[in-house]
Amino acid sequence: MENPIALSGEAAAELLLRLDGLLLYRSLLEDPVIAAWQSVLRTGVLLGGSAMQADVASSETNVLATAGTLVKAYGCWFEAMARIGTDWPRYVIAQVLLAENPWTRRLAAVEADRLEDALKHYDLGGMATAARQDVMALQTVLPWCGQALAQWVAEQIGLSHPPAAWEPLVQGVDAALDGVAVSQLLGSPNWGAELPVLFDHSQRRGIGLWGRYRAFRWEAGELSGIATPDPVQLNQLVGYEHPTQQLMANTERLLRGQPALNVLLYGSRGAGKSSLVKALIHEYGDRGLRLIEVAKAELQALPKIVEHLRGVAQKFILFVDDLSFDADDEAFKSLKVVLEGSATARPENVVVYATSNRRHLVREFFDDRPRPRDADEIHSWDTTQEKLSFSDRFGLTLTFEPANQDRYMEIVNHLVAQAGIVIDPEDLDFRARQWATRHNGRSGRTARQFVDWLQGESCL
Repeated sequence: MENPIALSGEAAAELLLRLDGLLLYRSLLEDPVIAAWQSVLRTGVLLGGSAMQADVASSETNVLATAGTLVKAYGCWFEAMARIGTDWPRYVIAQVLLAENPWTRRLAAVEADRLEDALKHYDLGGMATAARQDVMALQTVLPWCGQALAQWVAEQIGLSHPPAAWEPLVQGVDAALDGVAVSQLLGSPNWGAELPVLFDHSQRRGIGLWGRYRAFRWEAGELSGIATPDPVQLNQLVGYEHPTQQLMANTERLLRGQPALNVLLYGSRGAGKSSLVKALIHEYGDRGLRLIEVAKAELQALPKIVEHLRGVAQKFILFVDDLSFDADDEAFKSLKVVLEGSATARPENVVVYATSNRRHLVREFFDDRPRPRDADEIHSWDTTQEKLSFSDRFGLTLTFEPANQDRYMEIVNHLVAQAGIVIDPEDLDFRARQWATRHNGRSGRTARQFVDWLQGESCL
């Protein structure tokens, strides 16, 4: 992108004033990297003002002190950019595309075919106009980087050689962003005319945390994004095609806004139940699917989490792994409320996917069975039935049977082919069977561990 302005003290002061006047995108000024960049400009403007008045020794001392502050401010910004590893224009564009504010929340919630109404007839008290002014102000930030910024800093201090300029060799695009949208903004002379680009990105990729991450974890009462989710892909999972197809069909209903069921994935250990659920975000993340992992210890927060997601444009899977309960477990009641609903309707954009090695999720003991004894519950059979039927509260139960020898070898051969390992078929068959016998038995997990071992051998 060409530099549309001259980098001068007057231009810096005017730019800072425009940024101070942001109406909807003010949260961007609190971003640590952008805040460090603002500190460079503010210190430089202050230094320029002090230099013009430096006619006495005390003023010269102040100028020197301010010069040191400018050098430190530039160093802090440079270090921040080095940690990120991208270039300044793309970083600013990322913050604009993912910004969460009243305007972008409205855009994300508008139906895709109502963009024209949203921008022309649904201004919401001037928000569209304010958004245009804000993004036009933010566009003027882009040229203040690289050699131009380093030279400007040197001029404010009076250095004969400018400090090193941040100019990364690779101008990468954040994985959370649409590269086409980034290119459109980089090449646009006027961001005020690019609100449709922002709308489209908000619709497809999301805003705020929902745009930055596809997988989340609820812990200690807070939602945190998972920067590096499990990379497992659906095409890596083989041997359980029928339950996989059913789970995908249910997920697609969720994405289309149709009634979707809560799902219990039940079966033997190592069958790939958890991997199947986690693979869905890589398959459907671009269509707005998000996964929130909730540990059993956090299940009491489920009603709170569900309310937090109500009205959000994205679709959510609440993922509970390895589920089982004791009879008096409080988490049992919390999950039951989410599955069955309460006086408040369940949001249409949320489903629960749980995995378990137990068909009956609530542990039952022989003492629980109704027998005529003193101090027994009169209707104890009702209590027993409630425990046994808890898994029925999931609308869809998918069964993963133990892998027989043929299925186990099918999984092994599939993973070996994907890994590109060259091995004699007879040797592979013998070693794979031997591995299962000596280790954890036949399962998808065992097959994966065996192929990982083969890959390690091939690297020696």
